[in-house]
Amino acid sequence: MSLNHVRPWRNIYRRKSRQIMVGDVPIGGDAPIAVQTMTNTLTTDVAATVAQVQAAAEAGADIVRVSVPDEASSKALKEIVRESPVPIVADIHFHYRRGIEAAEAGAACLRINPGNIGDEKRVKEVIKAARDHNCSIRIGVNAGSLEKHLLEKYGEPCPEAMVESGLEHIRILQDNDFHEFKISVKASDVFLSAAAYQGIAEATDAPIHLGITEAGGLVSGTIKSAIGLGNLLWMGIGDTIRVSLSADPVEEVKVGYEILKSLGLRHRGVNIISCPSCARQGFDVIKTVEALEQRLEHIKTPMSLSIIGCVVNGPGEALMTDVGFTGGGAGSGMVYLAGKASHKMSNDQMVDHIVEQVEKKAAELDATQEAAE
Repeated sequence: MSLNHVRPWRNIYRRKSRQIMVGDVPIGGDAPIAVQTMTNTLTTDVAATVAQVQAAAEAGADIVRVSVPDEASSKALKEIVRESPVPIVADIHFHYRRGIEAAEAGAACLRINPGNIGDEKRVKEVIKAARDHNCSIRIGVNAGSLEKHLLEKYGEPCPEAMVESGLEHIRILQDNDFHEFKISVKASDVFLSAAAYQGIAEATDAPIHLGITEAGGLVSGTIKSAIGLGNLLWMGIGDTIRVSLSADPVEEVKVGYEILKSLGLRHRGVNIISCPSCARQGFDVIKTVEALEQRLEHIKTPMSLSIIGCVVNGPGEALMTDVGFTGGGAGSGMVYLAGKASHKMSNDQMVDHIVEQVEKKAAELDATQEAAE
């Protein structure tokens, strides 16, 4: 829960959900909202898949999903799980045997789609495998693959059909005394997704995995996801998120964290506050921010940095950040530390100097955190 007693208008009251485990990552309850992504390599290419998992984990992914479309992928999954630094979710479609094999291979969670996994008997076999191997399940309802009887009943994919699909599958799991599950009700349409998620949030206390499926490319998909996921998270709905982009999985992780950071729900790395720049700028703001984003990627400590081109808003923004730089005149600007003006620095040395100041502040914050533990 994100609570601010000084500024109550910033408060987000998270929906109360029960907690499950995906490997060693708690999902739901009062656990942090987990960030997920998915590999896009051939699963049978173990080296490439493991490299992508490791890159995503380094970027901050808590959980990574891997597609398991065939028996060869099931065999590769065992080695991928062994080398992964984070829990692996096995993405299962069409063939229930893949789910059983994935559980046996050590997957932390099985993502199954009730619309295409098979009849109830086959789902029960997957449930048994999950229970036998201490594996959780994500019920993945998708507007593009709803069950035939629901499409006949409702005429088209709609929130009611998606919620009904999810509840039908929840019933199967619960009838088999299986409760380690989370659920998603995704669509590529933001309105449909939002309405379906609101409906399922009211109908169950299961943890909810948020996503706008097939959102698009890096720019368009980021915007669509920020609108859809951002609004749901603001309402308190969501225990895990995945930003689905036609882009490098690392970009999905970055966007996911930025969405959470903007709502004060999760903090990791440097939050750069910067102006769009204009004729008043005392230095090239855009190039400076681009350089700092790259050079500060290694910082994991939550902290803030303001980069403002002139004194109109610069000093005010610097008051609220750990480190700040405000453009001035004569080729230099003012460096702010902990909200206070500290010293001037020339524009041609500012990037190196800011990186040094951020690294120093991060070390101080880490030391303070370690002392408190």
